Amino acid sequence: MPQEVIKKNHMDVAWHEYTDENGGNVPVVDSSIAEKASIIGRVGIMFLSCGTGAWRVRSSMNTLAEALGITCTEDIGLMSIEYTCYDGENGFTQSLCLTNTGVNTLKLNRLEHFIRNFKTEGKHMSGEQLHTFLDNIEKTHGLYSPPALGLAAAIACCGFTFLLGGGPIEMFCAFVGAGIGNYLRCKLTKYHFTLFLCIVSSVSLACFAYAGLLKLGEILFGISVQHEAGYICAMLFIIPGFPFITSGIDLAKLDMRSGMERLMYALIVILVATMSAWIMALILHLKPVNFMKLSLTMSQWILFRILASFCGVFGFSIMFNSPVRLAVAAAGIGAVANTLRLELVDLANIPPAAAAFIGALTAGLLASLLKNKVGYPRISVTVPSIVIMVPGLYLYRGFYNLGIMSLSVAASWFASAILIIAALPLGLIFARILTDKAYLTESKIREIPNHCLNCKYLLQ
Repeated sequence: MPQEVIKKNHMDVAWHEYTDENGGNVPVVDSSIAEKASIIGRVGIMFLSCGTGAWRVRSSMNTLAEALGITCTEDIGLMSIEYTCYDGENGFTQSLCLTNTGVNTLKLNRLEHFIRNFKTEGKHMSGEQLHTFLDNIEKTHGLYSPPALGLAAAIACCGFTFLLGGGPIEMFCAFVGAGIGNYLRCKLTKYHFTLFLCIVSSVSLACFAYAGLLKLGEILFGISVQHEAGYICAMLFIIPGFPFITSGIDLAKLDMRSGMERLMYALIVILVATMSAWIMALILHLKPVNFMKLSLTMSQWILFRILASFCGVFGFSIMFNSPVRLAVAAAGIGAVANTLRLELVDLANIPPAAAAFIGALTAGLLASLLKNKVGYPRISVTVPSIVIMVPGLYLYRGFYNLGIMSLSVAASWFASAILIIAALPLGLIFARILTDKAYLTESKIREIPNHCLNCKYLLQ
């Protein structure tokens, strides 16, 4: 009996067919509107596949359009782009979509270099040459294997556990649980299993591994049951920090479609993950009790928080496919910014949301300095450095208490989480305003070729 072939739900775009006939040696600036638009659209959808926000995608597409002597308007969502290009005589409209969403900072970095060098190098290449060049960038998949990504999640969640108040036992159990859980998620994602299955399977396995290790420790070493407080830390690798933060940035720039779609995606992931963890907690008789207090001096707290923040951000950066050098840079910024946030809460009694704003602002300012020195895309550094500030524990406790109908307690946890989540992108936005003149205005006057429109300037 022949095996049934499962067809793709999304058809591939044959980009090389958009090039002009016998135009292999003709610079793209002299090519047809269709060929120029294909380059612009392809770069835009590749940027979108990296997880960056709509403002960056639009800015990159506009830069290409300007260099090619045409105009372009874009409507950008979480996984799709509708755009139209004009050259004064003809127009070209196309709708593009992704099969899935994710984060790939390495590909983002390569695309940023492509945009930066396009005016001096790229526009003199033919359309065929440019599509071949983009083929190579598009092949930039994962730098790391599933075991390496499992280890990265283990390191990140281990650091997360300490920052939330956990001790060595909770950290070890979360290390193992998160490592196994993210390994499974990566294997399932590699084989293109649906999002919900990946989330439910990985979260359930992480919680089960944590509970199993804790029970084994209880039997063999008499470990207190109260250490179950850290089981939720084992599944925090699933928290969609990148979409949460970029959604806020998009909404601040009035990219309403992209911002709302990213926010909805993040909420869906949170809902499925927390519901899975809650059901596992009921099955395994786990409760989100308070952590056992650690006896540390103030200097020890600060030192360990710096180390834990560094490990947490480093792990998340690796999960975002950042090269080690970039991950170390983000981890250094995150260690400073997150420790500052925590100490402001403990020492100055600043509300957690206000402290989160200051922490994100600090991360944004430090990332700006780093970008000017080493040329990394700002978002590749800023977002990973503050992902560790996303209140995953608050969100879970909110859903847990909602499930047991403790509505007032659930509302309190949700309110705290919402304030912190709102404060994080605001901190990055204000840092961007302070360091980037292009970010000061919602629109700007851009000069365009006279042949495109009757007027000399286009307001966009």
